[in-house]
Amino acid sequence: MTIRTLKDLYIDQLQDLYSADKQSLDATKKLHEKASSEELRAALEDGTCGISTGMEKVKGLIQNHDANPNGEHCKGMEGLVKEAKAHAINADIDDKDVLDASIITQYQRMTHYGLAGYGTAVAFAKRLGLEEDAKVLQECLDNTYDGDRRMTSIATGGVNAEAKAA
Repeated sequence: MTIRTLKDLYIDQLQDLYSADKQSLDATKKLHEKASSEELRAALEDGTCGISTGMEKVKGLIQNHDANPNGEHCKGMEGLVKEAKAHAINADIDDKDVLDASIITQYQRMTHYGLAGYGTAVAFAKRLGLEEDAKVLQECLDNTYDGDRRMTSIATGGVNAEAKAA
């Protein structure tokens, strides 16, 4: 797709978000399988539901603009998923609390990519006068922030304290 206008860029970014969500959904499911803390497992399960919901909303927005949701492959999330595999999913970490801390780290890195993507998409939608799109995307952005804050709370409320320090 040739990008000539802000609207073209907006659609491109929505497609990137959709691809990022698809990739992070699969990784989050795998992180959930590796997690030990029940609180973390519950948060990751909720995260998969939130990512799925966001994907469906973004997919709908893309289709409303007569574009293909699969029109882009997000290389940024591909790299973050590769890191999640190396440092959590396939990592050789014996201490379950250290592994949980690493899971949170990797999940939050993927989440922060989503925050940047949703924030940008909200700004573009508003500039383009797409108020309904902006509303949907703002809700996704708010939910993503909530998930990120929850992970920080789990990390600082127990997982990091339980992890073997030295």
